[in-house]
Amino acid sequence: MSTLAERTEPLHAAPGYRAGRTLPLRVELARQLKRRRTLIMAGILTALPFVLLIAFAIGGDPSGRNGQVTLMDTATASGANFAAVNLFVSAGFLLVIPVALFCGDTVASEASWSSLRYLLAAPVPRARLLWSKLVVGLGLSLAAMILLPVVALAVGTAAYGWGPLQLPTGGALDPGTAAGRLLVVVAFIFVSQLVTAGLAFWLSTKTDAPLGAVGGAVGLTIVGNVLDAVTALGHWRDFLPAHWQFAWADAVQPHPEWSGMIQGTAISITYALVLFALAFRGFARKDVVS
Repeated sequence: MSTLAERTEPLHAAPGYRAGRTLPLRVELARQLKRRRTLIMAGILTALPFVLLIAFAIGGDPSGRNGQVTLMDTATASGANFAAVNLFVSAGFLLVIPVALFCGDTVASEASWSSLRYLLAAPVPRARLLWSKLVVGLGLSLAAMILLPVVALAVGTAAYGWGPLQLPTGGALDPGTAAGRLLVVVAFIFVSQLVTAGLAFWLSTKTDAPLGAVGGAVGLTIVGNVLDAVTALGHWRDFLPAHWQFAWADAVQPHPEWSGMIQGTAISITYALVLFALAFRGFARKDVVS
């Protein structure tokens, strides 16, 4: 017996029907922005700079250990340093969560609400539905990564003043150069998280349990981090996206080194494209009953 989504094919020829006008991006974006999980995630990312500010106020200014100065030790030097430290402490795990949430919850949640088949019966073409949800999911993920450093820069500037980005290796970057480098850092972190986005989105098309898709993507990302810590793998680690996740630190130098970021970008985009393709291919053949 054919499903409800499969019986919508004859409607595609209805007068006035335009596949490209179904489920506009603005409609999908408005739906996702109103969801509680979006507001909660925005609140968490906004609160992190204040948490770190309180931690430094209670614990005192950070200082180098064993004569070694790290980026964390320069956190209170200026607003730019504070923003860079917020990215440093969140890039490894915290920023993984909004990416997995926005890309992994998007299709699976529709299935769990039993509204996915009604969207397809509208009729919204399957590729169009996935495209709208993927673009909005990635857009919200990028917005989350921009929100954190912007809030951190504002909070840090109010607390520590506007000034150059003090480098752990010595020297400093003037505020204009530092702002440009931080933009590069945010862009690279976003690209490096495309693998998590691809995993979450692919799993979202395979299950009607949003938590399973989100948790699966986060879990597999953690597995990648664990494998990267296994030095016995040698050069095989170069093929792991996690191996390059902190290559952005090379951009926060007097003379930036781009080779690591280029390799990391290539690895992440390759994995992501394969996962997105699997999601579209599998969903096109899926028997949607929920």
